[in-house]
Amino acid sequence: MNPENPDWRKIIKQYQPETWRSVWQIINTVVPYVGLFALMLWMVNAGVWYGWVLLLSLLTAGFMVRTFIIFHDCGHGSFFKSRKANKVVGIITGILTFTPWELWWHEHNIHHANAGNLDMRGIGDVDTWTVEEYLAAPWIKKFGYRLMRNPLIMFSLSAMLVFAVVKRFPLPSHGKKEKASIWWTNLALALLTAGIIFIAGWKAYLLVQLPVLLFGTSLGVWMFYVQHNYDGVYWEHKENWSFYKAALEGSSYYQLPAILQWFTGNIGYHHIHHLGSRIPNYKLQQCFEENPLFHVKPLTIWGSFKTLRLRLWDEAKQKMVGWDGLKEYTS
Repeated sequence: MNPENPDWRKIIKQYQPETWRSVWQIINTVVPYVGLFALMLWMVNAGVWYGWVLLLSLLTAGFMVRTFIIFHDCGHGSFFKSRKANKVVGIITGILTFTPWELWWHEHNIHHANAGNLDMRGIGDVDTWTVEEYLAAPWIKKFGYRLMRNPLIMFSLSAMLVFAVVKRFPLPSHGKKEKASIWWTNLALALLTAGIIFIAGWKAYLLVQLPVLLFGTSLGVWMFYVQHNYDGVYWEHKENWSFYKAALEGSSYYQLPAILQWFTGNIGYHHIHHLGSRIPNYKLQQCFEENPLFHVKPLTIWGSFKTLRLRLWDEAKQKMVGWDGLKEYTS
């Protein structure tokens, strides 16, 4: 990795949001998301074979993820130049993706400020322990960590439960704004759900909402996981931590096929996003292509599957290891 380039701040400031592109993204994302959801409800009530509904739910989940990217950009103030527009659109897209806006934005901004910092883990990130921490933990905490890190759990029901259930309840540690956003989101979801059930019935609602939520949240959690869990990732203690290195070395460039890149809102250029969170998602690719400075080693789809074996950060070796990495410390 080259030393910090003094021009990177000037570079990222060039990529500002454009209102017409943001509005167009709402049209080509939120409108199909809502339309497909309504079509699925009709299909269930019309007696269409449920297999077709499930197949369509995969496409709808893709639009849910893309809607979440809009919500995500609004939280960074990067979707519109107007702060008010970001908040209004962010609130609406947050409700559509079961996410309390102030809570998620607050935690996500903490994540951005501390990604790769070993002394500032635990908020807005995928929980990652060091080998030393794991060995020192009691068996019950080890069991919980292993359970959480199990791919069959992390990328399935647990992902859906976090958004559908866990995010519905405030914690004592949450601030007033965060708590308020939870209760307002809950109220909006209750009214929206009641309206859909009134029109289409509760069975149709569940048969549509559950698979869309399951597939959408699973894909979303997978994307977040591979952005900071891979071979060569950057972790460092606070005194030696570098924001620049944490972005370019600690956030992946996830190289995806064009269709998947579109549905995930270019978030695969995560290293650039962490360096310049005010760049709108639709300009991340342009920023990458125009600036060789950001041409880092890509994480391919095949390579991303290999990240599933990574569980702990080995401080001695300065790399992520799997459970087999514990053998030399326990033998």
